[in-house]
Parts: sequence; structure tokens; C-alpha cells
Amino acid sequence: MALMITDECINCDVCEPECPNEAIFQGIEIYEINPSKCTECVGHYDEPQCQQVCPVDCIPLNPDVAESKDQLMDKYYKLTAVK
Repeated sequence: MALMITDECINCDVCEPECPNEAIFQGIEIYEINPSKCTECVGHYDEPQCQQVCPVDCIPLNPDVAESKDQLMDKYYKLTAVK
């Protein structure tokens, strides 16, 4: 699954620079995650970096974007052009 940012976000700016896929961006009111770029850091790190640095724990899995670890790895390959 891709991750999402909930409305508990306090716009602290710490998650955006941590995303290796540049999937996090400033939305109208809070930060958002582009699910087509989010790999939950699969291929880059063992755990999602945005979740690790978030001080309010507002970055859960997005239930609308179900993906297996294999699908996330395939997305990683496509985004980074690594095989």
C-alpha cells in the first residue's frame, strides 16, 4: 500500500525532504503523498522514512491503494530505472 497523510498533519516540513521518491508535496492545507510515487521506501530503506520522522504519527497506510511488497518493488524499479 502507498502511505497517506491525515488531517492531523501540522505542516512541520520534516517528511517532505525524507522521501526518496519525492512523493510528498505541500497540498492546499497539509502535506500529501502521491500514491503513484510512494513505495513505502521499499528499495531504499527498511522502513518508511516519513513515518520515522513524523512527530504526530499522521502517516498511515492508504487503504485505497493496496499493493504487495513485490508491486512496491516493481514501482521502485520503474521510478529509479534500476533493475
